[in-house]
Amino acid sequence: MAKVIIPTPLRKFTNNTASIDANGGTIKESIISVADQFPELKKHIFEDGGEIRKFIRIYVGDEDINVLDKENTKVSSDSVISIIPAIAGGIS
Repeated sequence: MAKVIIPTPLRKFTNNTASIDANGGTIKESIISVADQFPELKKHIFEDGGEIRKFIRIYVGDEDINVLDKENTKVSSDSVISIIPAIAGGIS
């Protein structure tokens, strides 16, 4: 099973769990597996149509999936998947 690292802002939807083992052969399958375990997390990661939200960045190891095969990026049992939500703010 791949390990999915949950960022601090989303841990309130995973009972403060920092990492979750996920089933799936692709990024999308793995993230769906996590969302199935924690249904409140789903609306924060997926659009209504089932696509991963545009402002969410996902990495496999150190690689952004957008430079790989996006949500169809293959994962293995030793993959570490990190979810990185966009952070807005600052001074303009």
